[in-house]
Amino acid sequence: MHAVSVGETIAAAPLIEHFLRVHPQLPVMVTTMTPTGSERVTALFGDRVCHVYAPYDLPCAVNRFLAKVQPKVAVIMETEVWPNMVCQTAARGVDVILANGRMSARSAAGYLKLKGLSASAFAAFAHVVAQGDDDAKRFIALGASAERVLVSGSIKFDVTIAPLLREQAGVFKAAIGSRPVWIAASTHPGEDEIIIAAHDRLLRILPTALLILVPRHPERFDAVATLLADAKLSFQRRSGSSAIEAGSQVLLGDTMGELMMFYGGAAVAFVGGSLVDRGGHNMLEPAAWGLPLVTGTSDYNFAEISQLLCERGGLRKVTTVEQLAEQVGKWLGDSDLSQRQGAAALNVVEQNRGALDKLIAIVEGALMSD
Repeated sequence: MHAVSVGETIAAAPLIEHFLRVHPQLPVMVTTMTPTGSERVTALFGDRVCHVYAPYDLPCAVNRFLAKVQPKVAVIMETEVWPNMVCQTAARGVDVILANGRMSARSAAGYLKLKGLSASAFAAFAHVVAQGDDDAKRFIALGASAERVLVSGSIKFDVTIAPLLREQAGVFKAAIGSRPVWIAASTHPGEDEIIIAAHDRLLRILPTALLILVPRHPERFDAVATLLADAKLSFQRRSGSSAIEAGSQVLLGDTMGELMMFYGGAAVAFVGGSLVDRGGHNMLEPAAWGLPLVTGTSDYNFAEISQLLCERGGLRKVTTVEQLAEQVGKWLGDSDLSQRQGAAALNVVEQNRGALDKLIAIVEGALMSD
């Protein structure tokens, strides 16, 4: 199972858990390419899986890796298509499955520039399980066999909130008290400044409001702390204390693995990578908590999901500090309205489950045919 970083690892977790439970005799190897992805694998699975970093996509390195691992089936999450890894694995008679595949128009254009190299890789997949119709069309245009492409929806719709996580979120929420709380998650440079300015405006209307600010990458925690200090907002770092100080206007989420719990303590969620040109991040995790959602307009990584949430009323898009502050303030100031919009977001999640079962069936079939 290859999951490049944190988001892909979280998406792959239910699939991995299935095979650990149903096929305990089969070892599961998970490869990542980032330290944060590695940390997430360890946090989720401990020593129940073997984790290594993926080899460089060079023929000799990939050959040594495959000779050592000898996989029965290879599952690649979302978009990590490395030609040597895919082609060499397939050449050994191993089914290579692209799972929860997504392909934005921008990414497809990049692959098309190197079609001579990439077409052989896409053609080598035994199965491409695409999130949506547009993704499937792009995979086929890039060289995947139409007979091997299946549209399943996103397995991220199959997000579940475990009872223990709900309990932890309840404790976290109780520590905050009755204050109005919103979260800005997976933020990037250029977004934090907008979010901080919006929260400053919001405090003029709701002086007890608390912002939970969670940067996407841990190496930015200190930089965001500096931005908060420069803005003269009272803040505390989650890593410093689990207690929520009454005077804190911002809680900086500078820990790993707590984002889902943070969602459970908030009433409104902004999902980052969307006010800057990054294509957005997973909106379905806060939706599964029944939170109304705010994003920017850059959503090409989750275009179909974003459209569904907008059509059902669970998501609003903004572009400016003023719009962000106004929308968050509107929902924080009217709990009945925010609950209705959050229920609409949750309904989108509930009505689109099932992709995980389709993916499991395909991987199981590949194991049976081995």
